Amino acid sequence: MAKNIDIFTPIIDEPDLTGEIATANVTNDIFALNVPEISGMLVFLGLKKNMPMYIAEGILKGIKNFMENKLNSKVIGGHTIYSEWPLIGGEASGFVEKDKIIKKDYVKQGDKIILTKPIGNQPIMAAYRLQKNNPDLLENYSMNEIDNSIDLAVELMITPLQDVVKAIYTYQDISFIHSMTDVSGFGLAGHLREMLQNSRLSAVIEKIPSIRLTSDLAYEFGYKYDDCEMPETAGGMLLSVDHEYAEEFSQRLNGEFGIKNWIIGTIDNKSKPKHVRVSKNVEHIEITKY
Repeated sequence: MAKNIDIFTPIIDEPDLTGEIATANVTNDIFALNVPEISGMLVFLGLKKNMPMYIAEGILKGIKNFMENKLNSKVIGGHTIYSEWPLIGGEASGFVEKDKIIKKDYVKQGDKIILTKPIGNQPIMAAYRLQKNNPDLLENYSMNEIDNSIDLAVELMITPLQDVVKAIYTYQDISFIHSMTDVSGFGLAGHLREMLQNSRLSAVIEKIPSIRLTSDLAYEFGYKYDDCEMPETAGGMLLSVDHEYAEEFSQRLNGEFGIKNWIIGTIDNKSKPKHVRVSKNVEHIEITKY
């Protein structure tokens, strides 16, 4: 059995979406181990004493919707406390055969790196907050474009990673996938370094797919876009795949399962061990829909 505990602090005002994002955060780590299904979730809520009841109900509604309608699973219980700062999350679990587990700390030279969601939701959600509190700071941007990017960021954050696992299970032999993890608080480069931790190899990022306006907003707000070290919330799956299988696997993800993905880089030995570098000729791809 695989278990994960995760606590999320809201980045969006809508209670139901907050619940869905929190649930994605909890369950993504389970799917990142190649667990095919979530057996259930225990919910944890930390709420202020004077918080209106409709907010708590909305959060629970979002969690329930995500678990039942997106994962075909269920909420099996939970715990609530009073807290001065809202805390949302819980514990999720699932079963997987030992020989099907994919860890996050093994790579081979020549592996191709695949990512299933564009990066950038933190700078975009920073713009979301500024729209509400300091809109003057965004006067140089098109509000329509910002709204579109916010909508995309939210869509990405409430999209589970289960279909990636379903795609993997269509293969008899999954040994071509050497390492897998979800992208979250350490950012793209940080989680790629996790993959390198037990090797003498390095990695180069050759392609950066990002939500439209990410780079501009990142430079404006001080996020490390150029180094791919921006934290993500409920980001995509990151995989290190044998180079001989990478193109076919990428096409299967996109074709049979409708999972957009990008081959973003390579595992090599052209830098110091465990070092992640961004290519001087990196290709930037602005994503407007998913």
